[in-house]
Amino acid sequence: MDHASNGKAEGAQSVDRALALLMMVGARRREGARLADLVAESGLNKPTVRRLLLSLMRAGLVEQEETGGRYHLGPESYVLGTLAEERFGLHRLSLEGVARLAARTEDTAFVSIRRENYAICLHREEGAFPIRTHVLMPGDRHPLGVGSGSLAILAALPDEDVEAVIAANSAVMTERYPRFTPEMLRTSVAETRAAGYALNPGLLMQGSWGMGVAVRDAAGHPVGALSVAAIESRLGEARRAEVAALLQEEARRLEMKLADFGRGREAKARTARRA
Repeated sequence: MDHASNGKAEGAQSVDRALALLMMVGARRREGARLADLVAESGLNKPTVRRLLLSLMRAGLVEQEETGGRYHLGPESYVLGTLAEERFGLHRLSLEGVARLAARTEDTAFVSIRRENYAICLHREEGAFPIRTHVLMPGDRHPLGVGSGSLAILAALPDEDVEAVIAANSAVMTERYPRFTPEMLRTSVAETRAAGYALNPGLLMQGSWGMGVAVRDAAGHPVGALSVAAIESRLGEARRAEVAALLQEEARRLEMKLADFGRGREAKARTARRA
């Protein structure tokens, strides 16, 4: 009995560790993940990390460069992401609106999704303005409150949830984002609620400013955000009202699409239950 319980616990632990490594590889999608980095970040020993990576490679979720040896997400990760997109439609439903934002502002537009206490960039669209910002790329993950879209999501949460997020992210904030103190985040949340949009005045990268608004589901819960990033001179006070209005317009459009998407899923589920 004890041996069986121990075996199940060890198996679950291995799954958790493998999935954590998969997330780490995904976070380094551009340059690839080095074995040494994965060992350091995971806190596991080298043989364990190699064994888990081999399991992920056999499943097609991770692949390794022939030269250099770095690890990247594999083809099965792409397949799973594509299949999941059919259920979570924010990415697909937002594409037209993000493109319109980029065209109308001539700056870079983004859509991000909330994932627990983080915001993940799903897509970016370049505008026509020749000077661009590269502070946020698809797949980038920041704690809620870091960046304009991420801050917009945080500010759309109830006060008790804001405090829970701040507490949950305290360690990573201290280590990687020391200027984003709890006091600063609370002030930013209040300012965002008062203004109707979030403003990032170059806090992540000097000279790279951003504005964002939350996107809510049919129940009013923030599920993501639309945002625009530009050089500081293009998001001065005189232009912010214009950009905020465009963001709010596209956010409302996207919310209506999400509501229709949700109703369609419910109708399909009812039909399936009757079959």
